[in-house]
Amino acid sequence: MKKEKNRYKERIIIKSLLGLVILLVLLSTALGFAGYSEFSRVVMEQYEENAFYTAETASHLVDADQMDEYESSGGTTPEYLALRDTLEGLCNSQGATFIYVIRPDLTDYAHIKFIFSTINWNSTYTRYDFGYLRETTNDEYKGKYRNLYENRSDREIVVRDKGYIETDPHITAMIPLRDETGRTQAILCVQRQMDALYRLRHNYVRRFVLTTLIVLLLVLLGQAWYLYRMLISPVRRIMKEAKRFAEENVTPGTRLTEMIPNRDEIGVLAEAVDQMEMQIHHYVENLTKITAENERISAELSLASRIQLGILPGVESVTAGRTDIDLCGDMYPAKEVGGDLYDFFLIDDDHLALVIADVAGKGIPAALFMMVTKVLIKNSLKSGETPGKALYHINNQILEGNEAELFVTVWMMVVELSTGKATVVNAGHERPALRHPDGSFELLNYRHSPPVAMVENIEFEEREVELKHGDIVFVYTDGVAEANNENGDMFGEARLVEALNSVKAADAAGVSAGVIRAIGEFTADAEQFDDITVLCFKYLGG
Repeated sequence: MKKEKNRYKERIIIKSLLGLVILLVLLSTALGFAGYSEFSRVVMEQYEENAFYTAETASHLVDADQMDEYESSGGTTPEYLALRDTLEGLCNSQGATFIYVIRPDLTDYAHIKFIFSTINWNSTYTRYDFGYLRETTNDEYKGKYRNLYENRSDREIVVRDKGYIETDPHITAMIPLRDETGRTQAILCVQRQMDALYRLRHNYVRRFVLTTLIVLLLVLLGQAWYLYRMLISPVRRIMKEAKRFAEENVTPGTRLTEMIPNRDEIGVLAEAVDQMEMQIHHYVENLTKITAENERISAELSLASRIQLGILPGVESVTAGRTDIDLCGDMYPAKEVGGDLYDFFLIDDDHLALVIADVAGKGIPAALFMMVTKVLIKNSLKSGETPGKALYHINNQILEGNEAELFVTVWMMVVELSTGKATVVNAGHERPALRHPDGSFELLNYRHSPPVAMVENIEFEEREVELKHGDIVFVYTDGVAEANNENGDMFGEARLVEALNSVKAADAAGVSAGVIRAIGEFTADAEQFDDITVLCFKYLGG
């Protein structure tokens, strides 16, 4: 009788384990295939986006309007060599294999000439010589060159992982270098080898197979152990305790987990019943504690918001006793604290500084980063540095301890109030709006410098402008153009210009209020995910 019972158990175990193995193998295969496909797609997209990010960063360093001078320099002038070294440093810091600038033969795009060529120092390849002329790789490249030169697209990608490839499997991201008229003067290319991508894929497969085998082994052992245990007694104990608690609503002297040592589903069920009883018993007092904690957190965030808003300058601190300045600044954080900032202060009696900035982030980290940036900017300008020099030093200072890898866009203007002459720097920020003498606003379009805290030793380009009496400058953060309504539509630059031109007010406060009002009417009750900050200055001197 005992042998028959053991034989019966063995048959149950074998059948159960065999069915479980088949089910787990099929499920693991399906999940592995789906996971591998999705993982490969996501990693490939990230790989491509990183290449385009490097290309966009490099495009800020190359002046398309000087492409003819670069080509005629022979690759030996100090300006050319300095720019090539900067591009090569970017190539190595971003982990790219090549960064190069080419000019194709526009008749049939069958040949390309290398204007700039950089190489990753850790690679086994060599850079192309200046002016090197070679045939276009294939028709695919010809078509992409044509698309970029004829403004059919703003970016192209080539993936080469099959057939004969000179530099092993790789991707090449291409963007056009356009001059101020919008005409493409050259193509900037970033090539990244796919060996790192392959390693990620192989590591994923190895980890998945290893994890699957471990899980399969543990499940089989647990199933075998579970079948040898008596189930009825633990279940009856759980049922009895559940019935008792339902009638008495009092926690037991001995918990189910102490009476049932199981660590399988039965043990989990016993623990869950114990936890349920304890949770019900302590529900009221826990609810009170949670409510008090939420109130404390809310109070701390509210205090942080008040501190942040408190450091923003008051208009009267600048305009008191003066008739040549009209200012207004407003900020509306998307959260309790945000990463936007505006500032204005007198450097001396005849020079006014205007600053607006936006950290690429939200919450308390962005707010702290912004406060540090604000202090550095004000101290640098107060010490007599020009806007470009100030941002040059601030950029290097922030990069030294920027472990969070945050960066900030900055627009800065220093105005000589007696003459209206102003020096402006735009480090990756939104385009400012200027009111013309006829009363209409226009967004100023010119090439920006990169944002602060992205690349070391960046020279920030300064532009000289001359304000006339009554001119109005309106600047803002990207939360204005990206404000969305309930349908997901963004406010956009076109609506911003329309709102500015529709404002009849002649003072800075009226212009800012009109724009904020237009944004509110557009977004209605839709939740906003970015800070909205505006700064308006009307020049009354001259």
